[in-house]
Amino acid sequence: MARQARYLFGNRISLLQNGEDFFTALERAIGAAKNSIWIETYIFADDPTGLRIRDALMTASLRGVEVRVVIDGFGSSTLPPGWWDTFDQAGGELRIYRRERGWWPLRKSRLRRLHRKLAVVDGQLAFTGGINIQDDWDIPGQTAPRFDFAVQMEGPLVDRVIMAMEKLWWRMEWRNPVSLISSLADRSSSIISQPATGGMKAALLLRDNLRHRFDIEQAYLEAIKSARHEILIANAYFLPGHRFRRALVEAVHRGIRVRLLLQGMVEYRLQHAATRALYGALLDAGVEIHEYLPSHLHAKVAVVDTDWSTVGSSNIDPFSLLLAREANVVIQDTGFSGELKARLEQAIISQSQRIEASAWREQPFFTRLRCWLAYGLVRWGMGVAGLLKQW
Repeated sequence: MARQARYLFGNRISLLQNGEDFFTALERAIGAAKNSIWIETYIFADDPTGLRIRDALMTASLRGVEVRVVIDGFGSSTLPPGWWDTFDQAGGELRIYRRERGWWPLRKSRLRRLHRKLAVVDGQLAFTGGINIQDDWDIPGQTAPRFDFAVQMEGPLVDRVIMAMEKLWWRMEWRNPVSLISSLADRSSSIISQPATGGMKAALLLRDNLRHRFDIEQAYLEAIKSARHEILIANAYFLPGHRFRRALVEAVHRGIRVRLLLQGMVEYRLQHAATRALYGALLDAGVEIHEYLPSHLHAKVAVVDTDWSTVGSSNIDPFSLLLAREANVVIQDTGFSGELKARLEQAIISQSQRIEASAWREQPFFTRLRCWLAYGLVRWGMGVAGLLKQW
């Protein structure tokens, strides 16, 4: 059962768009760190950005800062052997979440990934969002950087991020008794609870496979059902279940304007086609669909009315909502929501195309058939993985 979002007052939260904002802020924080740096990410890439952040972490470790990094065993599986050796030699600590083993790709346990992106510096400054540690400009044919968002946080919400990261770190340590004994002996006391630093109300939502299985999805559904004027969602991999789709359609029937900003440049053909199989019913119900064209849309954000917004790592698909470890921040603040809405509307106006219901219905039969075949294959994969009963 989903838990109610626990909002905390007194936060200062800044919106960061794309890697240009995020990596500049993260590297600045790493360079100023005095005690500790903790990072979790799905992808840590062997590219100029990955090298830049790894080297900054290594430099921090050499000056005596405690540096912990957790990467996902699948998302970061392309890193070459020895890539972390200099980091280890500098005193940094690396953990790999669920190393790749076995051959069956649809085994549920194999699909349980660490997809969240979290960072904390000196227990005072935290980051989360959808941005992996990889170049924004690594897509053939792109004319703009990968479209994504993160947030920088100060205040009581940082303590929630610390608790989540520490819990996963110690859970992974229990698998290695020798490392656990050493870590318990050297456990850092540098993490300090922070007082209120701003006036924003926000909550950290986690998705795991124990106590927080449906927290992020439920927060979306509650916001959609309580919407009074408009709903704007930008999501990289949009393949919602029946409840989510029904909530959007019911919102339109209540007179709410519902807009979706989705992928236009194809990243994964099967998933892209499966998402498009849903367009017809949503368009006929009155949902507006826009496709982002200049590069891959990787954002996982939403704005409802003028005072509810979310930024995080969770897509609206079975992988994120039923399997992966995810983290979203939900913010109740008119200023923040207004800024995020303005960024999304700018992308809709200048960098996207609207999918019209009439044009969609006139597509060739085989184009629509291809989408439904893709949707059927995805549903079959969900059934094999044992997810259909939850979707």
